[in-house]
Order: sequence, then C-alpha cells, then structure tokens
Amino acid sequence: MTTLPDVVGWLLAIVIGYLVGAINPAAIIARALGVDLQSVGSGNPGATNAARAMGPRWGVLVGALDIFKGFVPAVVFGALVGQAAGELAGLAAVLGHITSPFLKGRGGKGVATTLGAILGVQPLLAVPVLIAFGIVVVLTHRVGLGAVAGAVALIVSGIVGWAMGWTDAADLWFAVALGILVLARHQGNIRQAWQGRGT
Repeated sequence: MTTLPDVVGWLLAIVIGYLVGAINPAAIIARALGVDLQSVGSGNPGATNAARAMGPRWGVLVGALDIFKGFVPAVVFGALVGQAAGELAGLAAVLGHITSPFLKGRGGKGVATTLGAILGVQPLLAVPVLIAFGIVVVLTHRVGLGAVAGAVALIVSGIVGWAMGWTDAADLWFAVALGILVLARHQGNIRQAWQGRGT
C-alpha cells in the first residue's frame, strides 16, 4: 500500500522535476548573446538549433545542460524516494523542457533531457537508444531522424525488457511515455522524411 510519504515524494518529484526541466539553457544563452533563436533554423530552443544559431560549441554546452537537467532530478528522487519517484521526476523534467512556462508554453523537443532522465534511473536503456541514434544520423545526416530512431528503440527496449523480466512495469511505462513524447515532438521530421526532405 502506498504511504503518505511516498505520495508526497512523488508529488515533489513531479513538481520539482517539471520546474528544473522548464529552465531552458538555449533560450538563456541566446538571450545573453543577443541571438534570436526563433529566427534561426527550426526556431526551436534546443541544442540542435542552438548549434545552428550560435555555433557548435554553444550547441554542445546546451545539449550537456539539457541532459543534466533530466539526469539530476531523476537521480536525486530515485535515491531519496525510490525508483518510481526518480522516473516521475525524469518524465516531468522532459515535460517541463517541452512545455516551459518560462517560454509561454514553448520548449525544445526533449531529446537530450530524455537521455538524461534515462541515464538517471535506467542507464542500460540508453545503450540501444544511442546506438539507434548514432546509426541513423551517420546514414542520413539528419539529427531529427536519429532522435526518432532513438525514441523507437527506447519503446522497443522498454517492452522487451519488461517481457523478458529484466525490468518492471514502472520501467515499461517510463520508457514508453518518454518515447512517445519524443516521437510526438518530431512529427514534422517524420513527415519531412516521408516526403524526402528535412534535417
């Protein structure tokens, strides 16, 4: 039976995870440098577009910070409350990144923050994700398609892990929910790839 402290811990994981995820390094750095991210490339306040707008070094820094903000809430709440709370915190961080209230509901596509959340609670799931991402990016030179491949790999890995008894039901919904979020944010990339264009 779930105890009151567990419920409180889960609620804190959701709220704090969301608020941490909502902090957008790309937007903060671009504003400090006087760069309008919305006028460059996809207009997306994420690592890929930050690299286009401000250069690869800034893109790498933004990507690292986005990973960090998914990783830290997941690790902290996983250690303090339990794995389910860590997964909730990681998922909330991705949602915060995607729908940041600090950017009036706008946000990035959640790829780097998703990777951080996975590394924080189920690092083995990151292996097939990174492999799928890397292969597709090398073959197509399209980061968006790599993200789609990584999301599919995450969902499949979550299902296989649960079916084989390597992970539990919480890990399954965690992987599937994150994968679906990333896929939903990359609908444009999927459509462009289907039409034979895009990045």
